[in-house]
Amino acid sequence: MLYRTNPANQDKLSILGYGCLRFPRKGTVIDQDKAEQQMRFAIEHGVNYFDTAYTYGGSEACLGKFLAKGYRDKVKIATKLPHYYVKKSGDMERYFMEELERLRTDHVEYYLMHMLNDVATWGRLKGLGVTEWIAKKKAKGQIGNIGFSFHGGTENFRKILDAYDWDFCQIQYNYMDEHSQAGRRGLKYAHEKGLPVIIMEPLRGGRLVQGLPKSAAKLFEEEEPKRSAAEWGLRWLWDQPEVTVTLSGMSDMAQVQENVRIADEAEVGCMTERDLQVIEKVKAEINRYIKVPCTGCGYCMPCPAGVDIPGCFAAYNTRYTDSWYQGMKAYMMCTTLRTNPSNASKCIRCGKCEQHCPQNIPIRESLSQVKRHMETMPYRIARFISKCNGKY
Repeated sequence: MLYRTNPANQDKLSILGYGCLRFPRKGTVIDQDKAEQQMRFAIEHGVNYFDTAYTYGGSEACLGKFLAKGYRDKVKIATKLPHYYVKKSGDMERYFMEELERLRTDHVEYYLMHMLNDVATWGRLKGLGVTEWIAKKKAKGQIGNIGFSFHGGTENFRKILDAYDWDFCQIQYNYMDEHSQAGRRGLKYAHEKGLPVIIMEPLRGGRLVQGLPKSAAKLFEEEEPKRSAAEWGLRWLWDQPEVTVTLSGMSDMAQVQENVRIADEAEVGCMTERDLQVIEKVKAEINRYIKVPCTGCGYCMPCPAGVDIPGCFAAYNTRYTDSWYQGMKAYMMCTTLRTNPSNASKCIRCGKCEQHCPQNIPIRESLSQVKRHMETMPYRIARFISKCNGKY
């Protein structure tokens, strides 16, 4: 495993971080046994940075239960304050102590303000005493480093960086977001300030792997040496010295094994000029087909009307990046063939989802497009037949 150093405290952080949002599931709950097998393998092969959050349903508890089995001192825990739930000063302490209980620990090495996307929000938190609270937690050793995760534009990112003496930051960054979100300019700005930069959504929630258009996937397949789409995306990130840790939400053992292997090899400068040219060609192909830039993070959920928003967008994009058949099949299976259908036409346009979307997607309008293009006559016929056959 390769490591990069936090310049402020000399922590050696594994370049591959374990993103705990996408633990394997058994039905609607996390499969603790499988998750532990994967985490154990990761730790045994050098992964020492684990990222979770208060709102990652069951994630903190799953991680805490595993680390209590003798692994706590082998890793750095990163988790996040759900500041959007904080209404009064005492809420910060209440949520933090609940997180420590879930994680079965008395301290967190890396603590973040979750989705801190504008200076105004930081101003509101300061008014509630967040800076004093942070100082007390650090003095007690309950928080080692304070940072924030961010989804938004470069200028807002720079403003937040300048608004406080942060220890680290976390941004969405991948070859498709090189010039959006905080982007390469934001990455370099944080690095120049001496901050470790943690990368999330390195493969856009898997859309840069399973969701690639066939023409883009073919460009990767034609290159030598043979690499998976995931390896291309990760190497592109680790090629850059400003990237400290890249989080991967690994949901099966094969993903863990592959990512660990890549993280043993991908040093700064690992991409050749030809490699970078291939990435640019792939980006051009993806941009030709993608309809909705959804990463499947699920921050828009739950929908009050019961719409499976990420599922709708994933199927819609599949129709254009893969095939009409695969897109419609995914749409029927993921949103319609359920006891409680969750297709796009159930949207009541309340707009609550848009308040939480890190990508700033106009979700209501996009769902209207999904309805228009996916819920066509073939869809209605297939749904009617399925209903008559008692499929749902």
